[in-house]
Amino acid sequence: MTNAAAQTGIFGDWNFSQPHPTQDTDLLQQLPFLPGLKELLMLRQVHALEHGTVWVLSETAQSHSNPVSPYTVDNETLGGVSTEQGFYLYGDINPTHLRGAVQTALRRFRAGEWDLAIHPRCGTNFSVAVLLTTGMVMGSHLFFPKILLAQLLGLGVAATTAAQIAPDVGKLAQKYLTTSIPFNLELEGISEATDLWGRPALFVRVRWI
Repeated sequence: MTNAAAQTGIFGDWNFSQPHPTQDTDLLQQLPFLPGLKELLMLRQVHALEHGTVWVLSETAQSHSNPVSPYTVDNETLGGVSTEQGFYLYGDINPTHLRGAVQTALRRFRAGEWDLAIHPRCGTNFSVAVLLTTGMVMGSHLFFPKILLAQLLGLGVAATTAAQIAPDVGKLAQKYLTTSIPFNLELEGISEATDLWGRPALFVRVRWI
């Protein structure tokens, strides 16, 4: 199938190779009959914004006299959970700094810094690693001879292979499945909140524009 053919049909002239500012709006217009579609699209955009905000907060926490490359500094004291209305952020964060980080992340996304949407500590990576390991272990059980030594060898090969490829597969899953560039989001407000598990956090509420 040619690229042109892949971009026609119900998706019109959509370009899947890189994000487009109206991609989710266009999809909503093409498939208005699908229940929950807007909520799903918004959740993916919120997820990306959560990652971008954590990256910005991590970068600004570093000393200005010790510059680092973007997307390599990760403040592991920060964490987040996304919903279709916004995201919870955990950690010792000043709400004013958080507001600035959200706005900065939105600006950088719209300027083309789409790598902000991918984060190495995302739960997607963990889920992918579990699925890959489980699948490969089961596959090795069927592929290798039913001899204890061979089965142990297969288990080791499967686990090692899964561990090696999981980070890259996780990044792809984030890029194409669990996140979407937040072209349609706008910050509505930040408030102290308690999540579903009773943990204190700051909640970043957004709206669809």
